[in-house]
This record gives sequence, C-alpha cells and structure tokens, in this order.
Amino acid sequence: MFKSKSSAAKTAAAKPMTSAEGDSDTAIFLKSLKDPNIIERVRVTLKNAHVFKLPPRQTVSVGWRGADWREKVWQGTVKIVERGDTTAILLVDKEKGSIFAVCPVKEGAVDRCIDSSRYFVLRIENASGRHMFIGVAFNERNDAFDFNAALEDSKREKEMEKMPLPTYTGPAKDYSIKQGEKIRVAIPKKTPSDYMDADDDDFGTSSRKNTEKRGRGTKGGSGGGFLKPPPRDTAGRANDSGGGTNGFGETFSSSPFGSGDSNPFQSASGKDPFFD
Repeated sequence: MFKSKSSAAKTAAAKPMTSAEGDSDTAIFLKSLKDPNIIERVRVTLKNAHVFKLPPRQTVSVGWRGADWREKVWQGTVKIVERGDTTAILLVDKEKGSIFAVCPVKEGAVDRCIDSSRYFVLRIENASGRHMFIGVAFNERNDAFDFNAALEDSKREKEMEKMPLPTYTGPAKDYSIKQGEKIRVAIPKKTPSDYMDADDDDFGTSSRKNTEKRGRGTKGGSGGGFLKPPPRDTAGRANDSGGGTNGFGETFSSSPFGSGDSNPFQSASGKDPFFD
C-alpha cells in the first residue's frame, strides 16, 4: 500500500539528521566557534586575497588555469585556523570580520593552478554540506608560499599525532646510589706554570704589569708592542653611493600592483601581469 503524504512527512521528520543535512565539517567547525573551551590556533593570516568565479573546465585531466579567470566576486582576508581536530580555511571580511566562506581542509579541498604559483582552487562548503569550487589569488608569491607552507605544516603535525609513541619494554634500570657506595671525582693537579701568577689580585693587576714590562722590552721603542697601522686604507666600493641604487648598480623599480582603487589583476594594456 502507498503511504499518504502526512505519514511520509512524519517518517522524514523522525529520520535522524545525516552529515549532508547538518553534521558536515563546516557545521562542526561553526559550532565549535561557540565553545570557549576549544583552543583555537591561527596558522596564517593573509590580507587582500582575491576570489574568482571559476569557468567550466574543458578537460579535467589538464587542471585549472588561472589565466581563464575573469569574474572577480570578492576580496578580503584568508585565514587557516585549527579548532580541535578540524582545520579550515576561512574567507573573512576585512571590514566587518564576518565569515564569507569556509573550506574544511581534507583530501581534495585545495588544488593548485598549473600556470601560476599564486593561484589556488578551494572547495568551500556550507553548513548543510553543499559545496562548490572557487578560485583564490594572492598578489605576492610570499603570501602564496606562506599559505601552502601552513597547510603542509598542519598536515604533517596531524600525521605525527596519529603515530604511536615508542615505548621502552625492557627491564627497569635503577640508577640510584646504593647504601655504602661513594662517588669519586678526579681533580687534576696544578703544574708549576699555574703558580706563576699566584700573586695576582682579583682584577689581574700583577698580570697586566708583567705584560706592560714585556711590551716595553720588545723592539719598536715607545710603540708598546702594538702593530703599526696599514700604509693606506682600503679603497672604497664603487657602488656604495646612494641615489636609489641597491649597491649592485641596479635602480629600484616601483610596485607592479598600482595604488588606489585600481585592479591589481589588470594592467593598462589589458593583460594579466601575474601569471608566470
């Protein structure tokens, strides 16, 4: 017999919630933000990250290409945060501090582009478990390096935590001193040369006087035993002059990212200057 709509609705309401309906990694992470007893560790904070909507890929085997990204949808701060056993990449609004998107770090969550070291693809996820892929780009290679290094450090430390610690299974050893045992310390005897400066006071006055006498007895007259200065000073470096150079004959160039409200991903000629 077919069930009525009301009975089907009751059955669905009585059914326990699955991971796709509320117990996703993002939901667990967002719930942990309300728990003050969980220790939070921020591995890296990177400002001025750019988020792009990804165009459809022609072939999956080729990989993502940052040169194909044209539609920019967001700009803000990227954080890699650990709370308990969960590691997540947070996209945070730089003015309000609110979370724009969450990317739980797991297998396949982060991918690198094949044409640039500053472009990454993230698998963001909402509380209900639905996910989508977005593109993240950094202005500087140093930011991209710090982002990748923080992910590698987090992965390596979690793998080390899962490894069992080596335990000693041999017999217990007792290093305590037994009753009647003695410890002997061998102190070397002094030689006659060690007593030559025995009349020195605590500040070595006699030693300094003997040194001055020996210095006056050497050749060189009133020189006191000191070496003469070199005949002439070392010639100065040709590239030590200022004037906007770096000491190697190269002039400093201005920042390629522009200033103000200009788009750092678009040059005056219409080409993208960021791709390697």
